[in-house]
Amino acid sequence: MNIIISNASSDPIYIQIMNQIRQSILSGELRAGDSLPSIRQLAKDLQVSVITTKRVYEELEKEKLIDSVVGKGCFVSGANKDFIREQRMKRLEEKMIEIIRESKDLSMSQQDLIDHLTLLFEEEQTT
Repeated sequence: MNIIISNASSDPIYIQIMNQIRQSILSGELRAGDSLPSIRQLAKDLQVSVITTKRVYEELEKEKLIDSVVGKGCFVSGANKDFIREQRMKRLEEKMIEIIRESKDLSMSQQDLIDHLTLLFEEEQTT
């Protein structure tokens, strides 16, 4: 898991960290049962406050993306596959809305967009 903190970002550090861990879970890079670094280790690795990493883990636990086991650490949750799928679908829809807006800026019709998407989908299946 590679987390990059940007000082140029308008997002607070804990949001940057949380978003990157969430994305790693939702993308499948981190799988159910995978262990996460301890709160202290993550803080040390990222050179941030322990309070910051504690907040990240608490928020991810509220989202049911990770589970904390006293004395053992934090792990990617495997209990809620439907929730993770739903979150991934939500992210996909957000990207699709962005694509729709961009296609409108390019004066593409709905059918042009569908045709283009179909072509790309078919090309992707052959690779």
